[in-house]
Amino acid sequence: MYAEQNDIASTAPRVPRQSLALTAMLFAVSMTFIDQTIVSIAAPDIVRELGLSASGMQWVVNAYLLSLAAFFALGGRLADLLGPRRVVVVGTLVFVISSVLCGCVPEGDLAQTWLIVFRATQGLGAALLFPAALAVVVAVFPVQRRGRALALFFGLSGALTAIGPLLGGWLTSWTWRAIFWVNVPVAVVALVLTVLARIPDRRRDESLDGVGALLIAVGMGLSVLGFQQAAAWGWDSVATWGCIAGGLVVLILFWRYERDRRHPLVNLAVFRDKAFTADSLVLFFAMLAFVPVFFFASVYAQVSLSASPDQAALYLLYFFAGFAIASQWGGRMLDRQGARRPMKIGTIVGAVGFYLWAGKLTDLSMHDQWPYVALAGAGIGFLLAPASTDAVNRSIGASYGEVTGITQTVRNYAASVGLAVFGTVLTHTMTDKVVSTLRSHGLSSAEAHSVAADITQAVTGNSDARQPTGTGVTASTMREVMSSVRTDFAEANQRVFYGMAIALAVAFVCALRHPGGRGGTTEPEEPPPAG
Repeated sequence: MYAEQNDIASTAPRVPRQSLALTAMLFAVSMTFIDQTIVSIAAPDIVRELGLSASGMQWVVNAYLLSLAAFFALGGRLADLLGPRRVVVVGTLVFVISSVLCGCVPEGDLAQTWLIVFRATQGLGAALLFPAALAVVVAVFPVQRRGRALALFFGLSGALTAIGPLLGGWLTSWTWRAIFWVNVPVAVVALVLTVLARIPDRRRDESLDGVGALLIAVGMGLSVLGFQQAAAWGWDSVATWGCIAGGLVVLILFWRYERDRRHPLVNLAVFRDKAFTADSLVLFFAMLAFVPVFFFASVYAQVSLSASPDQAALYLLYFFAGFAIASQWGGRMLDRQGARRPMKIGTIVGAVGFYLWAGKLTDLSMHDQWPYVALAGAGIGFLLAPASTDAVNRSIGASYGEVTGITQTVRNYAASVGLAVFGTVLTHTMTDKVVSTLRSHGLSSAEAHSVAADITQAVTGNSDARQPTGTGVTASTMREVMSSVRTDFAEANQRVFYGMAIALAVAFVCALRHPGGRGGTTEPEEPPPAG
């Protein structure tokens, strides 16, 4: 009898430990979100030590986000086919190994290529990890507790994006390489908790759409490459528009190809839901500002405000404070009234916050800016968790892995485009203003353009405040105009931040199209058994 009971106990499915599973997944995804912004605070030190170009440093940031956008749909699908727990483990290992290699980048000619490649593989690991982690949360929590768990998951993961610059400032004071190595203990904790949480694996017996995965990766890669290189190639370049148009054509081919697939990489039918489409559009335009703001604000603080990395991190703490407080209100509104109201409030508050913040950039005073920095953060905090959670709750007929793959692809593609477009705006505006400043101090037009290009490349990726040396006319003029250059950089950033305000205003228009109500609370439909 006892033997029979032991046999029954050994074959019974293990009950997952819900709180432990949620904690494990938050530890796992914390690395991916922190790494979206932590590099921005260390950018000047990385450029200085490794001798990267300004465009190269932007690609160190952008390669991670582009890889995320390109492979998120694949990550969501693999979570369905192989089981979310298995994909979480694989994604975590890919991510942490890539992090170690990023921290071990050698100095010399290989440095820029090395760092960009392993930042891209970091993005691949994150793209595998995040949709699988969300699928785990969905799998271990019953329907009646799932809404609160998802709101907590999205709220905390969004807040972790804001923590990146704070952690980066502290670690950079030791060595910038530590911003990558810090992922090792976090990954170990995540993997141990994942084992202890007894997470079940639910798999689908379907085929993987390899052609679709290739098409979406190529389409996104080409289009973002065109946006990114517009600053170097020029907006009148055939190469710029060839990449952008070519990428969009490939994405259209992807859409047409997916419609006829029995087991598509992305179930495009989910866009028939007006609420899901509105959620996705709000996330797209909000993410044009949310991730790029950490890069531009941290470099602005170090260049125009002459702040140290630690002080720049504190500057961004105001943004995080507004985000953290507002995300709690947004979550409560989501529970009571659905996502429409917090999205409308968040987009309005964010647009006003970024607009007022932009107006204060030229004051060159951190103290005068903090209310508007916090207001901009509050706007993002209001909308992020409600829009993300509502989109997942609309996944009836599709898997949670697929839907997460779609929404996260939208978010990270937007972040990549935002970095590229706003980077181009900053570069061109900065160059024009420095040329004007140098010509007013007696340099010829040719000399002014040559020097301005060098200053722009240095300043936009490196806050090195050392004065130019030399006894020539150009060097003397450079020493005279250094304070004016800091003002020029602030004015160039104004246009970027006004652009972010416009992005939030467009997101508000998209939020108005949300039909209201709350997403379904039933399980997503399972596919019929094979055969």
